[in-house]
Amino acid sequence: MTRPALTDVDTDQLPLASGQIWPQSGSHGLTLADAVRRCRWMALDINAEAFALLLAPPAQERARLVPWLDSDYPGVGFSKGIADDTEHVVRHVRSSTEPLWWCRASECAADTALASLSWATQISPLVEETAGIAFPVHAERNQCGLVVFAGDRINLPQDMLYDIHGRCFSLFAAVSRIRSGNLGLKRAMTRRELECLKLTANGYTSEDIARLLKLSVHTTNQYLTQSAQKLNAVSRTQAVAKALRLGLID
Repeated sequence: MTRPALTDVDTDQLPLASGQIWPQSGSHGLTLADAVRRCRWMALDINAEAFALLLAPPAQERARLVPWLDSDYPGVGFSKGIADDTEHVVRHVRSSTEPLWWCRASECAADTALASLSWATQISPLVEETAGIAFPVHAERNQCGLVVFAGDRINLPQDMLYDIHGRCFSLFAAVSRIRSGNLGLKRAMTRRELECLKLTANGYTSEDIARLLKLSVHTTNQYLTQSAQKLNAVSRTQAVAKALRLGLID
């Protein structure tokens, strides 16, 4: 039996959960929070405990996985547990859509349910102390990435494998469009504005930020005000929330 090529599928119209589909690329209102909800639905469907969506940079850049979102959204927590030595995984993602799976280091590979999956290759643990499966995904503008699900009780029958992978493709395509739309906004904001927002998100006051960045309190407040204006926010708290939601800061 030959597996259909995922790159030939209209991923915008692949089902996500309970018959729902992603809006088309011209749709408005789709957010990273929406994407996280879709990830959680998929995790529930296969009984995974955590998930992450990561970007594999272009070939000319360093071969490392860059976290976009994970199950600790709006922060990034689970992604930090992913192994640092991922060059071989990045090479695979750039050239193939074949899923990758792993088991606990102490577990016999033959004893895990993931071992019975066709069209999937075993790798060394991508996340320590847990089993998991990772789906390579591609989108327009030659973007590629990886959707990772981890958990010791993942239940992914063979007949669900392609459906879940297709939903991962749809998810990645949608998040890529969100990120592309946010890129212009990020470029419009200065490095200092983003630094002040990030420190505010971490609980620092204007006085703290001024001391850390060697600025005056007046200048710090000015950066925060400019950030709020660019984000169309009515307060610095709302500006921080919007920046986190849009992935401008983490």
